[in-house]
Amino acid sequence: MRLLQFSMLLLCLTVAIICPAPAMATPSIVVSVPDQTLALIDDGVVVARFPVSTSKFGLGDGSGTYATPLGSMAIASKIGANAPLGSVFKNRRMTGEILRPNAPGRDPIVTRILWLRGLEKRNARAFARNIYIHGTPEERLIGRPASYGCIRMRSSDVARLFNAVGVGTKIEVANSRLGRAVAQAKFESHARRDHLAAN
Repeated sequence: MRLLQFSMLLLCLTVAIICPAPAMATPSIVVSVPDQTLALIDDGVVVARFPVSTSKFGLGDGSGTYATPLGSMAIASKIGANAPLGSVFKNRRMTGEILRPNAPGRDPIVTRILWLRGLEKRNARAFARNIYIHGTPEERLIGRPASYGCIRMRSSDVARLFNAVGVGTKIEVANSRLGRAVAQAKFESHARRDHLAAN
């Protein structure tokens, strides 16, 4: 009886090694600059869309340009979990101040911070430039380029996104319409998955 149990255990381990379970799909993010829209993608399906604001200074990754970098990046750090909506951050630390949406006269980073790291030569400075996805009190400007390089969101939206993604989540910022950008991201994701399955 023990020999049979041992044989069954050995067989199960062998099958697990030879035929590992497929990797679980992880969420990813696509940002369309022309549409000023961010899409959350899970297992190849768009599960949420949010209006955003990219830079009013255009696109790029030059130091001191205040431009939004294009291309593939990843979330390097998540800051502000469980902070009240509208919590003001300075140097990635809460100040204790809380602002309502569209509070006059101020334009700080609020609510949540997703700090991005560039994965390509064209966005290699993103982390050092402090390029974030973050909340803004200037919610009336969401939907058009208005930032200083970061990707701004409404406080309620960035809190939702923050809870749906983890460190390492991939983000593609594209200078193309959302449908095309999502299709390209799906194609690249499937190509990566096929490559991993083949090796």
